[in-house]
Amino acid sequence: MRWTLKPKPDTKKITELATQLGVDVAISELLIQRGIENFEDAKTFFRPSWSDLHDPFLMKDMDKAVERIEVALKNNEQILVFGDYDVDGTSSVALMASYLETKSTQISTYIPDRYAEGYGVSYKGIDYASDNDFSLIIALDCGVKAIDKVAYATKKGIDFIICDHHRPGKELPSAVAILDPKRSDCDYPFKELCGCGVGFKLIQALASREGTTVESLVGYLDLVATAIGADIVPIVGENRALAYFGLQVINTNPRPGFKALINQMKKEVLTITDVVFNIAPRINAAGRMKHGNYAVALMKEADFETAERAAGEIELFNTNRREADKRITQEALLQIEESNETENATSVVYQEDWHKGVIGIVASRLIETYYRPTLVFTKSGDFLAASARSVRGFDVYNALENCSHLLEQFGGHMYAAGLTIKKENYTAFKAAFEAEVSSTLPAHLKTPEIKIDSEINFDAITPKFYRILKQFAPFGPQNMAPVFMTTAARDTGYGKCVGEDQTHLRVTLTQTGTPKLVGIGFGLGSDLPIIKKNDSFKVVYAIDENEWNGRVSLQLKLKGIKP
Repeated sequence: MRWTLKPKPDTKKITELATQLGVDVAISELLIQRGIENFEDAKTFFRPSWSDLHDPFLMKDMDKAVERIEVALKNNEQILVFGDYDVDGTSSVALMASYLETKSTQISTYIPDRYAEGYGVSYKGIDYASDNDFSLIIALDCGVKAIDKVAYATKKGIDFIICDHHRPGKELPSAVAILDPKRSDCDYPFKELCGCGVGFKLIQALASREGTTVESLVGYLDLVATAIGADIVPIVGENRALAYFGLQVINTNPRPGFKALINQMKKEVLTITDVVFNIAPRINAAGRMKHGNYAVALMKEADFETAERAAGEIELFNTNRREADKRITQEALLQIEESNETENATSVVYQEDWHKGVIGIVASRLIETYYRPTLVFTKSGDFLAASARSVRGFDVYNALENCSHLLEQFGGHMYAAGLTIKKENYTAFKAAFEAEVSSTLPAHLKTPEIKIDSEINFDAITPKFYRILKQFAPFGPQNMAPVFMTTAARDTGYGKCVGEDQTHLRVTLTQTGTPKLVGIGFGLGSDLPIIKKNDSFKVVYAIDENEWNGRVSLQLKLKGIKP
């Protein structure tokens, strides 16, 4: 594990900002690292406001999208809201459909079947629209590369509006409107919206034409915040404001479906981390194990008792998902060993009966053992389908693009992508991907890295310090929870391995003359000898709260220990 201490900003800047804000220099240093260098920047950061949201009409084609929907509503046309089966896709569909249903009774939803149709816009979905007299499809979180399928829909007399956030190809589909801030010809000021975020901008634009303010749409932001967290988009700029207000909704007045899920968690205040690791996996489980329609129904449900029953079903899907991904991960690790591929630059594995719904999770699990770009394949109809995951700093999308001559289709982001290939191309693709990554993955990216924001002593960790740190939230890409390093730490003699399998570490640490702090290190049980053999050592950690028997205390969430 590499430890990388971020460069310390200019001391004069740190002191000036600390004075302006009346905060500790350690807080000031963290803010400057995040590009916050004056009072106004800090005000925007700590107090997100509705004014942080951009005019939706700055997005290319927004005027065309709004006009087409207005015509459809006026003429009582049937509108099909189409989206992917993951959290971003299903929450996008729930958002758009819920909003349009306040204007029309002619609104339906469509989520493709993961197995029968695969990712994105499908011919089956278009045929369904045609057979049922839909004249407009609004596609969310997909569609920007669906050139042939949009052309097919056009021939059937169906218009398309695309709301996507994935990278477009060289050519765009012939849709009525394509809303995607990543379009090269789009001047929208913020490029990192998730699919649900783009959907929200569309309903914001529609509402504004009626003279309705964005504040009146706050009830939809629990969906947007969940999608932001689940899709791992940067939580800066407009996303920070959307996530901030969305979390407020989740914690004060969530929709019945979310309330039903939250009630199972028994936690009073949810953070974006709780959303990512508790709400999002359950929503995802529907599309992974059964069908995304279950997730949409849960998120649209207005009756709490009905929502509770739906949440119970989804909880069962999630249990099945956990069992499947555990089994498949074990099988994939065995395959890597038996194929003598433990020293490869990549992990590429395939088994035709692996559940398509969990191969993305399995890819992430494999990276925990073999830290390298990873693809997990399974059979999908006449093709093989894979989920790709990457390591920090390496663009797996670009690597796939350089192997695209062997692919049927692919799409995604820097760190996660999906693809399909012909079965007969598997061996050739595996070799090509291995060669591509071997030649382009820098040596320093082959080892996991802990990025450290700042070095502090334990006496800096006070309740006031932590109260300000909490206001840095919501955390996520480009605004991660601060990580600290302390040198000359000592164990007070209570360090021990804990957990069923004794793989975790619990310690009580101090420095000379500082209060004692409890630390917990998940998966760090093997580091116990370091604290037992050394009078002092270095620790890297985040600061967290521990609640036990009604008492709340600060604790260290350990990430690494070195002599």
